Amino acid sequence: MTQTPVDSSSVPGIWWSAVVRGFTDVHTTTVPLPVLLAIIGGATLLSLPRLTWRWFGLYVTFVHELGHAYAALMTGRFVHSLRVGLDHSGRLVSSGRGAFGAAWSGFWGYPVPAVVGLALIASFSAGRAGAAMSVGAVILLVSLIFLRNLTGILVAVISAGVAQLLLVFADPGTVNYVVLALGIALSVGAVRDLFKLAGVHTRHRSRIQSSDAWILARTTGAPAFVWLSAFTVVISASVLVSGWLLWGMLDFVRP
Repeated sequence: MTQTPVDSSSVPGIWWSAVVRGFTDVHTTTVPLPVLLAIIGGATLLSLPRLTWRWFGLYVTFVHELGHAYAALMTGRFVHSLRVGLDHSGRLVSSGRGAFGAAWSGFWGYPVPAVVGLALIASFSAGRAGAAMSVGAVILLVSLIFLRNLTGILVAVISAGVAQLLLVFADPGTVNYVVLALGIALSVGAVRDLFKLAGVHTRHRSRIQSSDAWILARTTGAPAFVWLSAFTVVISASVLVSGWLLWGMLDFVRP
C-alpha cells in the first residue's frame, strides 16, 4: 500500500512542513543583555498591571485549564467540556473511574503555566524554540475540540492563530524571542495566580469553593493546605530552574 505524499505547495502541506521544520532545526539566538532585560521587563508587565493582566490572564487561565484537560486524558478520563470566563474563571468537566485520575487532573492546573514557562525557556536555551512552537501550535489546534463557551473559543482561536502564523511565516530568530518572552510571562503569571489562590484561602474565603485546593481536599480527603503546598513546591521549583537558565544565558548575552 503506497502513501500519498503531502503536497508542500498546498496550505496544509506548507503548514505541515513548518511543523516538521520546527522539530528538525536547531537555532540559537544570541540576545544582548539589554534586550534580554527588556524582554523580561515586557513579559513581567503582561502579568503585573491589572490592565494587561485582564487580557493576558485569560491566556494563563486557558493554559491552566488545558493542564487539567491533558492530565485527565493521561489517566484515561474522558474530557466533556472546557470553559474559560472573562473573569479568569475556568471549568473542566471530565469523567472516568478511579480517584487517582480525578486527583491527577485536579492538581495539574495552577502549576502548569510555570511548568510550560520552564519548558519554553529551556527550549530557547537549547536552541529548540522551533520545536516548542511546533508542539504548541498542534496542542492549541487540538484544544479547540474541548471548548464549549465563546470566551474560551476566542482565546483558543486567537492563540492558535498567532502560533500558526509564527510557525509558518516568522524567521527562527523571531520565534526564539517569542518563545522566550512567553516562557517568562507564563512563569510570572503562575506566581501571580498562586498568590491569588493563597488570598482566597486567607482573606476571601467566600470564594473558596472555586479553589482547586479545596476541590482536591474534598476529592481526596487530604487537607487543602497540602495541595496548596504542593502547588507552591512545583511552581517555585519551575521558576527557580527558569531563573537559573536565564542566569546561565548571561555568559553569552553580554553586549
